[in-house]
Amino acid sequence: MTRSENRMPNHKILIIEDDTTLAGGLCRALSSDTCGTESCGNLRKARAILSESCFDLILLDINLPDGSGLDFLKEIKDKSSVPVIMLTANDMEADVVVGLEAGADDYVTKPFSLAVLRARVHAQLRKHASAIEPHPVQTGRYTFDFERMEFSYGNMFVELSKTEQKLLRILVENRGSTLKRSYLIDRVWTDGAEYVDENTLSVTVKRLRDKLNAQDIIRTVYGIGYEWRE
Repeated sequence: MTRSENRMPNHKILIIEDDTTLAGGLCRALSSDTCGTESCGNLRKARAILSESCFDLILLDINLPDGSGLDFLKEIKDKSSVPVIMLTANDMEADVVVGLEAGADDYVTKPFSLAVLRARVHAQLRKHASAIEPHPVQTGRYTFDFERMEFSYGNMFVELSKTEQKLLRILVENRGSTLKRSYLIDRVWTDGAEYVDENTLSVTVKRLRDKLNAQDIIRTVYGIGYEWRE
């Protein structure tokens, strides 16, 4: 598995590609100050990674050593709206149609131009970002308007700090999924700080729980992290 060295990216891309040279090249080409990458070479590892972390985009090869990327694409789309770009040597028109009808957001055939791939990746990231929670989020007794920074449960309005808002948004956008402590720290504290003590996350979670009266909803998954589950 290859991981980029970006400390705290705004976007995360998972590359599922069994050609390690190509995977490494894609990680280098797509990594930036605002975009981090992670890669793996088979579906077993991909499932393990996706069970622990959330991504903003997935690049997925079709021909993998332990199964079909098309079958895995259907698994992904059954659980998530994350955009998926297929990367494959299957370049017949019928192959492209099958991939798009299976739910792929784009289809890139090998060999390909890195400049064109970067443009397509950025287009999908912009499209996905604009589609995420464009309106106030209503979940259970809560209403969260992240654009106006208005948060309430029942008839009570709550004031949240910027850090609490970041944490809440990540938890709510991934409700039902367990998010690792390290992932939350990377996504919430994006100010380039050299080190954030894990206790800082624990304290922020407690404050958020107390303000929202959400002790039974923001759940601790011991040894892993937290999840928003009603």
